[in-house]
Amino acid sequence: MSDFFADEPEGAHVAPSGPERRRPRPLILTLIVMAVLLIGFSLFANFWTDKLWFGSIGYGKVFTTLIWTKIGLFVVFGLVMALVVGGNLAMAYRLRPMFRANSPEQANLDRYREVLTPIRRILLISLSGIFAIFAGASAAGQWRNFLLWEHRQSFGSKDPYFHKDIGFYVFSLPWLHWLVDFTMTAFVIGLLAGVFVHYIYGGIRLQARLGKISGPAQAQISVMLGFLVLLKGIDYYLDRFDLTSAGGGLITGMTYSRYHAVLPSKNILMAIAVICALLFFANIFQRTWMLPTVGLALFALSAILLGGVWPAVVQKFQVKPDEPDKESSFIAHNITATRTAFGLNDSKVTPYDASATVAANKLSADAASLPGIRLLDPSLVSSTFDQLQQVRGYYSVSEPLDVDRYMIDGQERDMVVTARELNLNGLPDSQKKWANQHTVYTHGYGIIAAYGNQQDAHNKPVTNDGKPVFAEQDLPPTGVLSSQPNPAGTTPAIGYRPQIYFGENSPNYSIVGKAPGGHDVELDLPQGSGDSGNSLTTTYTGKDGVPVGSLFHKLIYSMKFGEPNFLLSSRVHSDSKVLYNRSPVSRVEKVAPWLTIDSDALPAVVDGKIVWILDGYTTTDRYPLSQKKSLRDMTSDSITPDSPYATLPSDQINYMRNAVKATVDAYDGTVTLYAWDDTDPILKAWESAFPGVVKPKSSIPPDLLQHFRYPEDLYKVQRYMLGRYHVTDPKTWYTGNDQWDVPQDPNSDLSTQPPYRLSVAPTPGAKPVFSLTSVYVPTNKQNLAAFMSVGANAADPSTYGKISILRLPSDTTQVSGPSQIASLFSGNTAVANAVRPFKQSDAKVVYGNLLTLPVGGGLLYVQPLYTKRSGGTGNYPTLQYVLVSFGNTVGIGPTLSAALDDVLGAGSGNAVSGTGNSGAGSAGNTGGTGSGAGSGLGLPTRALRLLQQADSKFRAADRSLKSGDLTGYATNIDEGRALVNEALAAGKPTQKSTTKKSTTKKSTAK
Repeated sequence: MSDFFADEPEGAHVAPSGPERRRPRPLILTLIVMAVLLIGFSLFANFWTDKLWFGSIGYGKVFTTLIWTKIGLFVVFGLVMALVVGGNLAMAYRLRPMFRANSPEQANLDRYREVLTPIRRILLISLSGIFAIFAGASAAGQWRNFLLWEHRQSFGSKDPYFHKDIGFYVFSLPWLHWLVDFTMTAFVIGLLAGVFVHYIYGGIRLQARLGKISGPAQAQISVMLGFLVLLKGIDYYLDRFDLTSAGGGLITGMTYSRYHAVLPSKNILMAIAVICALLFFANIFQRTWMLPTVGLALFALSAILLGGVWPAVVQKFQVKPDEPDKESSFIAHNITATRTAFGLNDSKVTPYDASATVAANKLSADAASLPGIRLLDPSLVSSTFDQLQQVRGYYSVSEPLDVDRYMIDGQERDMVVTARELNLNGLPDSQKKWANQHTVYTHGYGIIAAYGNQQDAHNKPVTNDGKPVFAEQDLPPTGVLSSQPNPAGTTPAIGYRPQIYFGENSPNYSIVGKAPGGHDVELDLPQGSGDSGNSLTTTYTGKDGVPVGSLFHKLIYSMKFGEPNFLLSSRVHSDSKVLYNRSPVSRVEKVAPWLTIDSDALPAVVDGKIVWILDGYTTTDRYPLSQKKSLRDMTSDSITPDSPYATLPSDQINYMRNAVKATVDAYDGTVTLYAWDDTDPILKAWESAFPGVVKPKSSIPPDLLQHFRYPEDLYKVQRYMLGRYHVTDPKTWYTGNDQWDVPQDPNSDLSTQPPYRLSVAPTPGAKPVFSLTSVYVPTNKQNLAAFMSVGANAADPSTYGKISILRLPSDTTQVSGPSQIASLFSGNTAVANAVRPFKQSDAKVVYGNLLTLPVGGGLLYVQPLYTKRSGGTGNYPTLQYVLVSFGNTVGIGPTLSAALDDVLGAGSGNAVSGTGNSGAGSAGNTGGTGSGAGSGLGLPTRALRLLQQADSKFRAADRSLKSGDLTGYATNIDEGRALVNEALAAGKPTQKSTTKKSTTKKSTAK
């Protein structure tokens, strides 16, 4: 290589002097230098502000570990690439022939040699440096694989084919593959670089009849090709293990053709590669291309025949004619691995002979489940919460809302909750100034909560004019959450700290901190919310926030956010701090970039403060023999049609664990990670790589544990996999005649039905458990196949994570599925009569979530029905009726108890209201018809009469329109609308009158 850097050889041609080149203009050079400096400073600003952010929240070690790991990989592998490329360039130049025969080819190349020889040092350094940068950047992107390999763990179990610990496939194999691929790439680039130099300097003469390649060039090329073929042999060796996670066939992993054809072919090709490599190495001394060429041709032919043709022949002529028997043992291993990798082994399938009628004793046994039926649909009522609790236009709530639970008067109550967050888009245009948006409007305020079962604080059914029954509301916040005492020594002593500086809709950045001797400028409570009627202001005093008072920090943050006001505004002073990266999901993703974070963050009141609770998953696509599926496809439904997982290296996964529970303090931004599945080897590896980042499970505060829930995305994945993998017999699995699907959402033709959180008995007669629930239908059918639930209360280890499946009979009784029930509801006469006045008065009827519950030995469907004014602004859904179906009978009422009375018989709804049997109605009432006009509606007499009159007017309007009488049509429509408005103004009855009227109707009908 020293010869490459030596002085110009004697006799070397000197490039002829030409006309003097014009120097670049100073302005162009100045612009280029300024552009480079600007880009460089921008990159530095992003890097340094990230460093400051990690330090401000106490996770500086995470940033340091990431940076040094990436720098180390960049330097090491960049240097390797530079040495391989530069070494081949230098060696090829050193081995160039000193004398070259005259030929037209060499005469043409003389011009290139004259240009390249004087700048050969610059070219060598430049080319080596360029390839080193690309190689280093590629290596830095492999920090996950490197750290997992460096901190690899044992799974404690081995695969049945190679008998290697599963940890080898998850931790070591990806890194070993990348090392081999990187080395092969480096050798290919080095080989091409050497061949180029040999050709330019005459070591390779393409137009010569004899001696096309000089001896030194042949030796160098043979060595490089020998190493490349040897590396390919190593790659074949590693490819053998990839068969355990190969996709594209009947199952993921080993199959009959892969085991009996692909695996032997890999072994044979590996041996051929070693022989070919030895032939190339021998070519250094033999100086003949005959044997290496023949060996390479044999290698290529073998790769085609053994790698492609042979497995296809085995699959077609051996496997296909007898596939169930041939693949049986491989399917069995796939079933076992899949159920283990996705945590399905403990799922319990129980036969459930769903009855179409309910006996009194069975209903009594399951009565405790009925009050837990959630009537508020979190995906629909966000606009209702927004309109009723927004208070100011610059507040908003997230969509959809969340479901949590709190102890109220000794009872655990399911609540639909959300945080009142800041929405800068709601500011008037005249107020959208930089100072307002980033120094005044800095945070949201308070929690909004409503009882999920539309019952009051005493758990009694109420209609509330269709509005949610709020448990926490208004500004300042009032309700059951604000009135709860907090542990001694916390602030405040009663209630909770309501300011939300870190939330799902927080501004991109805010500048906080009071100037020395100045006054508070951050809006805390808007005008009219306090006792004085004046807006209250505050100053943030939390832990998070990067000081931005120095000139240097002002400059880098001005560059980061593209905002010169960091330098110009007096609001940025010596005591200022800047808050950014404020979304709970993004904060946890930055602190733990090795986790996949569930997109659903739950706001909860814990120990006198609002915290966001999130779930973190560890995943891989390398678990041997487990079925590989798209995480995006498995978690998409009508509520979250497109779930983003930016932190995942691959969307295809075949292993998933809820490894971590995370919290983000809504006031000071503190991020805390708790180990949840502390047996997970992947979590253990990351804990070793980032020590101290994850706290032990034992350190979870009891109050916080009460709000931990079973994660929704994990449940969706398990639900998806159990649709096929509830079957454990390989022959039955192969036939697919017992395969289940998640049904389509009746309210969305293109998406599947989401899971629902509610308190329900997992089996008939059992104690109600806060659960995630869902149903299955047989593949390509609409009737119900099974009901699935999982205990979602993390504070109850006896039920948490226990998957229960109630399997319906497939050969004797057919139970209607969600789509069929939705059709039954929409076609029911009583339902049609109830909603017609709303439709004809310019209101839109919206069906809520269709819930399924095992009750009384059968399946009870419950669906809230909302109405929403079509035109104008400020409209929102209001709950008008509850629809209920048991068997094929439909009931409707303004409350759940009234609807149950309608479908199951008078007094059935007492389980919801918590009252005893009133004795109203005939003892023989076992169920209502649900088909009579207004049956079971429980409307006041005057309102019912007015609606009947309105219905007559609308029918008259239809007749006038058909006859062409437009005047009569308009008159009847106006009169009908007036009657509807008068009926709505009459209000709704109390529960007592509802029950009585429903009973009277039934007695009359009977």
